Amino acid sequence: MPEISPKLIHTLSLMMIFTSFAAVEARNLRHATTAYLFQALLICGLLASYALQNPSLFYWAATALVTKAVLVPWFLWRATAGAEQETKPIIGFGVSAVLAIALLLVMYWFTHAHASLFINLKGPNVPLAETNLAVAFTVFALGLYGILTRRDAVKTVIGLCLLENGVHLSLVSLAPTIRETALAGIATEVVVTVYLLLYIIAGIREKHGTTDTFRLSELHW
Repeated sequence: MPEISPKLIHTLSLMMIFTSFAAVEARNLRHATTAYLFQALLICGLLASYALQNPSLFYWAATALVTKAVLVPWFLWRATAGAEQETKPIIGFGVSAVLAIALLLVMYWFTHAHASLFINLKGPNVPLAETNLAVAFTVFALGLYGILTRRDAVKTVIGLCLLENGVHLSLVSLAPTIRETALAGIATEVVVTVYLLLYIIAGIREKHGTTDTFRLSELHW
């Protein structure tokens, strides 16, 4: 059975942090969508790399390629047509970027340093699992940060997608050789939810001319 490449997986995994930061902090929604697209390709690469040990993961990688790297970016791209600039967020760009960097550094350090609290693995792949788990928690935290600090509904959807990617990275990192991992990953794809949310957002924008989640609470249907 072919062996996985720890260096390749490390590289792909760590790059997910940078794409998460870009997706959250980019003020142009299409730039944020592009950052998410790159992250989707990264996680597909990770799944394909782990599939060398667990061929069933190739099915998940193929599904993720269609849902994460094609359908979701396409939905996001359509949703931002004619309204590419993000609604002014709660926190200004400079402060937000600093807070996001601080958050990712703290989350990565804490999770990596205390990985034994979350996993109980043995063998040569433990360092790889620790790194991936730290990245997964960091991506999840950045997604949650984006949801909580952004007023634009499209950015909220992108934050939701980052949450999903963080969960999926932790799943494949903790149980890469189990056949059921692929089934669990495919079953938890949120592409339908994303489509429905963006469909609703498009209707709200058409009717009320805004996707500002703060203002939506003031609207009367």
